[in-house]
Amino acid sequence: MAEDFQAAVEDGLRLSKRIYFGKDRAVAPPKPPTEMDRSSEHPFLPTSPMVYAVISNPSIVDNPDMPSYQPYVHGKCDPPALMPLQMNGISMEVECYMDTAFITVNGSWRVHCVMGSRSCDCRIAVPMGEQGSILGVEVEIPRKSYSTQLATMDNESDTVPGAKPRASGKGKIDGGTNLSVKLKWSQKLMCHGSRFTLNIPFKFPEYVTPAGKKIPKHEKIQLTVNSCPGTEILSKTTSHLLKERYRQAGKSVFLYDSDVLSWSSSDVSFAYTISSNDTSGAVLLSSPPLLNVDRREMFTCYLFPGNKQSRKVFRREVVFVVDISGSMKGKLLEETKNGLFAALTKLDPEDLFNVIAFNGETYLFASSLEPATAATIENATQWISLNFLAGGGTNILLPLNQVFLIVL
Repeated sequence: MAEDFQAAVEDGLRLSKRIYFGKDRAVAPPKPPTEMDRSSEHPFLPTSPMVYAVISNPSIVDNPDMPSYQPYVHGKCDPPALMPLQMNGISMEVECYMDTAFITVNGSWRVHCVMGSRSCDCRIAVPMGEQGSILGVEVEIPRKSYSTQLATMDNESDTVPGAKPRASGKGKIDGGTNLSVKLKWSQKLMCHGSRFTLNIPFKFPEYVTPAGKKIPKHEKIQLTVNSCPGTEILSKTTSHLLKERYRQAGKSVFLYDSDVLSWSSSDVSFAYTISSNDTSGAVLLSSPPLLNVDRREMFTCYLFPGNKQSRKVFRREVVFVVDISGSMKGKLLEETKNGLFAALTKLDPEDLFNVIAFNGETYLFASSLEPATAATIENATQWISLNFLAGGGTNILLPLNQVFLIVL
């Protein structure tokens, strides 16, 4: 897959030589990849959010503003070539909640490589950091807009109520059109003790720079760090000139806003340490956007242990609640089982635990909390292996009510 993508982009860059930008020396086509880029293992894979023109017919490639004589090209591009579009502007908003970052990128790209009288498909590529997951894409062009929506899976009975199938039609984009694109995704921060590190791919290749040195370039990055109340953010290091603009209990906002000579050539990297003298925690609630077809609420509960090491350790009482609905099929459920097995081995014999699996129903390992002895953990491991079979819908209310009955 990566090799096919790289070959398509390389074909697109070759086709870009057909585009004429005028005789003025101040106006030059975007520079091709440098020798250093070519020597890397994957020189044409995206290292930042990118938009490509999908070119099947090479004869449509030309400057939409300045048509030029082009020799006729016989044949088609099979598979289609991918021509990187020139970028006019980029901004990013990042919200960090402990070990998870939610990223929103707003960018503007132009179909600079297709005749004004012709059109093409466009492809969006989003490289993401650690355990990234796309949350949504919105595209606006004059008189039209496109957006992603929740799609039903073939042969699945556990789809979300109200979900609609994804539209199968494609919209062609005319040459010379400006596209406004909003990308949303989430990814994990790397965590080492109390230090968190965020890395977001943000290295733009030289060939996305618009032809013409007088075109202004503006970058903006706003990063918000939400930590537990009672904690303090220390030891900040950053790749870009992020300056702290606002701070209150458990929240700090940083901003980078600048006109630049060239687009960012380094990933957005931000590392910080959280300091606290005591154990603290919070529950974060998130409601779906008003027009989102997925109406499920989301929550995250977390604890920060703090720096006090002389505290007496108390006996733990833990209930593991695990989703085994159809959406957990395959690798996701296997990784969850492995994580649960590892967590069980960390319990001490005096600790108490139970395991509840759920989909449309609930399945209990035991009717009450059990001591974490070697024999009980072995029984639980066997029970998990036999009963964790993905299928059915999702009803988290049932297992949560069951937890209260077990604990209380």
